[in-house]
Amino acid sequence: MKLITTIIKPFKLEEVREALADIGVQGMTITEVKGFGRQKGHSELYRGAEYNVNFLPKVKIDIAVNDEQVEEIVHVIQHAAFTGKMGDGKIFIFELQHAVRIRTGELNDSAL
Repeated sequence: MKLITTIIKPFKLEEVREALADIGVQGMTITEVKGFGRQKGHSELYRGAEYNVNFLPKVKIDIAVNDEQVEEIVHVIQHAAFTGKMGDGKIFIFELQHAVRIRTGELNDSAL
């Protein structure tokens, strides 16, 4: 089992969600986050005053999947989140040790 954690631009969330639903992904957790990478923020003008925005709004998606699904899901996310501009995001893949479905007590792959 793996946990796929993805950081993307907020306006790409619905496109990524739909693409994942099309390949049968049944659940995910979405978190609104802020951060920066190579973009390092940007400057904005508000009422004539310039100020720096150091942390940019992003969306974090967590998906727990069977090992066999990882490559397809990563490919779908890459395609759906792509804009070709800096800040498109990152995908991280972690090993999951155990999963438990609280309602039924199912374990590991059955719990996903």
